[in-house]
Amino acid sequence: MYDIVIIGAGVTGCAVAYRLGQYAGRVAVVDQAHDVSAGASKANSGIVHAGYDAKAGTQKARLNVKGALIMEEYCRPLGVPYVRSGAMVLGFHEEDRATLEALYHNGLANGVKGCRLIGREEVLSMEPRLNPQVLLALDVPASALVSPYELTLALADSAAENGVQFLLGSRVTQLAYQQGAWQLTTPGGVLTARAVINCAGGDAGRLHNQISTRQVHIIARRGQYYLLDHNRPALFTRTIFQAPTKMGKGVLVTPTTHGNLLLGPTAEDIDDGADTITTRDGLKNVLEKARLTFPGVSLRQVITTFSGNRAHEAGGDFIIGAVEGAPEGAFEAIGIESPGLSAAPAIGDELGDLAALSLNLPKKTDYIAPTPLPKAFSAMDEDERRAAYQKDPDYGRIVCRCEQVTEAEVRRAIRRPVGATSLDGVKFRTRAGMGRCQSGFCSTRVMEILAEELGCGLPGITKSGGKSWVLSGGIGKADQDA
Repeated sequence: MYDIVIIGAGVTGCAVAYRLGQYAGRVAVVDQAHDVSAGASKANSGIVHAGYDAKAGTQKARLNVKGALIMEEYCRPLGVPYVRSGAMVLGFHEEDRATLEALYHNGLANGVKGCRLIGREEVLSMEPRLNPQVLLALDVPASALVSPYELTLALADSAAENGVQFLLGSRVTQLAYQQGAWQLTTPGGVLTARAVINCAGGDAGRLHNQISTRQVHIIARRGQYYLLDHNRPALFTRTIFQAPTKMGKGVLVTPTTHGNLLLGPTAEDIDDGADTITTRDGLKNVLEKARLTFPGVSLRQVITTFSGNRAHEAGGDFIIGAVEGAPEGAFEAIGIESPGLSAAPAIGDELGDLAALSLNLPKKTDYIAPTPLPKAFSAMDEDERRAAYQKDPDYGRIVCRCEQVTEAEVRRAIRRPVGATSLDGVKFRTRAGMGRCQSGFCSTRVMEILAEELGCGLPGITKSGGKSWVLSGGIGKADQDA
């Protein structure tokens, strides 16, 4: 019997788990993926939206602004990269002026500080590589950048250090309230809990509709991206948006916390929420729209393309709190699309407190403060690298040349409280495989280290867990003789 089971190990679920780690209770997180941050939380723009865009008076607006205001302090003890970059929303036509003015006033209504409308000359003085045909822009200095997957992983580690269990690779197929407790049916058996918190992203609507008197409809909305290399100085210091449409904030050009440039996303409503392919037409659309912002964009710097699906609820707003019409002890966070990353600290705090208080769970007296993510070898100066090597000689062996990731960092990623068990798990914890060769050189060595640390053979190593094996077998003696 658990006190609370959280369904979903994305940034929302892990933020809730992080908060509940401060309470004395038996808590678990269950997810169908084989690692945390395996869905939309690893495939998004990484932007901390200031809150000018969300419609005033909605849960989206309230939680966006609250989350954005506390995000920097939220990231600091976790050691997660955070950059106060600022943003601009560009207008290229006179009719865009009314849109930007409406965003400005909406931002004021939401309590966003510092926004202002500026003309072409000031826009180009701030970001000289922008299209000189720009007419005006909304300047948003409160916008920021965060590494979404590093944030999610760090939240999970801290929660695990405080006793939260992570039950990964296990999909909740049925949710029901029986004999005074919640029953969560999974392929591995039934989990029982006094309370349940549904943070299942694209799957949250299915579980909600099993227990609520109010039915919801989740629409999978796919966004495709180009990722550019960071081997040149950043072309832009701010996130650059275009005037939004009814489908969202539109195609953007933005730096990342690691110095790459990101172009995208599209906004395509699709039937299969697990479909994260990229398409020729989708990427063509991204490139055409990005060139309106940045005419000098070149595909020669592209190192990969990817897509992610956000869970758009047909009503358009976040659904947060107790599940309407359900028995006691059911809570949820549904429809957490953009600005869900920005709102995650606020959602995690509010939903975690709500569930804990409903069960009268006391605060811990032996709470363990987060262990900050260590400084990456690639970011160290020579003295720091020398000291790291003296402490651990594995720092002297480079595994990933593109991103300067050492063997010490790969091994530590596997040994973390919620550690890597696959190539992708190592990649998102260390950046090994995220560079221009996209793991062409480092994957074999990472596999060897995984096999050593996990105590298995190379054929047991996967790309992303489950049956995503990298090798299908070995070369036997008979084959060698032939």
